[in-house]
Amino acid sequence: MKRVLIYVLALVAYCTAANAQSIIDADDQRNPNDFYVKVSSTGKKAMPYPAVRQSDVVWEKVVWRDIDFNEKFNQFFYFPTNAEQSTQGRVSLVNLIVSAVRNGEIPVYDDDDMVKELDVVDAIKRLTGEPKPSEEIVTDPDGNPMYDDETGEMLTRTITKPGNFDSTSAKKIRIKEKWYIDKQDSRQKVRILALAFEFEKELLSGEGTTKDWSFWIPMDDMRVRNVLVNANAYDENNDVRGRSYDDIFIQRYFDSYIVRESNTQNRALEAYLTGEDAILQSQAIEDEIFDIESDMWEY
Repeated sequence: MKRVLIYVLALVAYCTAANAQSIIDADDQRNPNDFYVKVSSTGKKAMPYPAVRQSDVVWEKVVWRDIDFNEKFNQFFYFPTNAEQSTQGRVSLVNLIVSAVRNGEIPVYDDDDMVKELDVVDAIKRLTGEPKPSEEIVTDPDGNPMYDDETGEMLTRTITKPGNFDSTSAKKIRIKEKWYIDKQDSRQKVRILALAFEFEKELLSGEGTTKDWSFWIPMDDMRVRNVLVNANAYDENNDVRGRSYDDIFIQRYFDSYIVRESNTQNRALEAYLTGEDAILQSQAIEDEIFDIESDMWEY
C-alpha cells in the first residue's frame, strides 16, 4: 500500500512540475496581446477534394454567382483594407490573392474557361489599369527647371506611370461553380471552380469610373487552396474560431445570388432581364437546383 501511495505522490509531483514548466515556457513565448500561446497556421496544407469519376456524375449544372461586398454578411471579405498591416493577424481576401499573384504563388487565367494563363505583369496590369500619361518638368543635374532658349518656356516631357492598385476598389466576387449529383451516395454536391474580383477603375480620361473583372483564379488548384487555408477570416461570433478562407468557400459561408447558368446562348441574366425580373429568375434557378435532389426520390 505504501508503495502505491508513494508512486501516486511521485506521479502527481511530476505532473505538477511538468505543468508548471509548460506554463513558464508559454509565458516566455506568448504574444503581449494574448494570455496564451496561439498555434501558428502558417504552413498548413489544404485537404484535397475527393476524386470524382465521370461515370458517377449523373447530373450537373454550371452556374455563376456574385458575392457583393455591400452586403453586411460579406464584409469580412473586404476588411481589413490596409495591405501593409494586418488586423489581429487577418488580411482581406483581395490583398491575400494579390500578394500571392505578385509572388508567383498561384496561377491566374484570362477568363473563366481557364485556358490561357496570364503572367504576373499582365495580371497586375488588370488590377492597376492601363498606364497613364502625365507631364513632367525637365530639370538640370541640380534639380532646377530648364527652359527653351528661343521661347523661354519651361521644358516638359510626357512620361507614362503605372496605375496604383487599391484593394478598396474591389466591389464583388464572382464565382463559377458546378453542381452535380454523385450516384455513389445519391447526393447533390457542389464544387467551386473559379473566382474573379470586380474592380472599379478610373477612366484614362479621368472623367468617371468603369467596372471590370480581374483575372480568374482556379479554386480547385491546391496551390490556391494552400494560400487560402493559411489565412483566417473574421468571425463576428467568435474571435478564436479561426475559420480560414478555404473553410469559408467549402462551408459556403457567404451571401450570394446567381447571375448566370449554363444555357444554349451562353448568356448572363442581365443580357435579357433587368430589375425584379432578373431577381426572380435568379431565385428560380436557385430553387430548381435544390429541387433536383428531392425530385430524384419516389415515395
